[in-house]
Amino acid sequence: MKTRILSAIIMLPLLAIVFIGGRLLLVACFAIGLMGIREFYKGFENINVSPSKMVANLSILSLYAINLFVPSEPLFYMMWIMTVIVMSFLFLFNIEHRELTDAMATLTGVFYVIFFSFHVSLVEQTGEYGIMVWLIFITAFGTDIMAYFTGYALGKNKLAPKISPKKTIEGSIGGILGSVIFCSIFGYFVIPRLLIHCIILGILGGIISQIGDLTASIFKRKMGIKDYGNLIPGHGGILDRFDSVLFTAPMVYYYIIFVIA
Repeated sequence: MKTRILSAIIMLPLLAIVFIGGRLLLVACFAIGLMGIREFYKGFENINVSPSKMVANLSILSLYAINLFVPSEPLFYMMWIMTVIVMSFLFLFNIEHRELTDAMATLTGVFYVIFFSFHVSLVEQTGEYGIMVWLIFITAFGTDIMAYFTGYALGKNKLAPKISPKKTIEGSIGGILGSVIFCSIFGYFVIPRLLIHCIILGILGGIISQIGDLTASIFKRKMGIKDYGNLIPGHGGILDRFDSVLFTAPMVYYYIIFVIA
């Protein structure tokens, strides 16, 4: 527990990047996507699956280039999606040395790690609703922290023992309640006119972030690894810390686009 708390404290200065926002946050998202995809693909290599790092690198460079130069043109993002799929299939043309799993792992990594994390920047770029980028991290980290301590203190009934043996139903409920409380406090003091939406996002985020965490656990179990990396003491690699964010970022973005805006 001590290592986990110390690691969380060490990461607090990183929130300054979210506060500054703009290009600095875009660069941070790029770095997380780049480091995260390397960790993800390394996990696949552990089970003799060889995704294409070249496709991943071209994908992340082109995605962020689109955002820098033509951010308001959705057709370019649609073209990006098509291009990523085509490149992943072309990777299979070396048929004697490639398997279908190599292409599927390539595609999964690009969308799961690179595209999902990119939504953090998209939320920050929603104009007057950009302040809601904080809710991505409040829901993800708030749920994780409260689920951990609630489960540690009260946990008795296993949530998904075959996926993550330490997680409990009590911890899950505590995580959702924590997310709602933290999001409500943020909404009340920072954006009171959107308080009800902050509460709703707290509920959704508390659920979605745990789905993201469990999804990451499934990947790691199938890959035969405990952590994606060892970059952050007590937390593993980049993906071990941001696995929940990968799910909460798109959730917050599309809620803003389809419900609020």
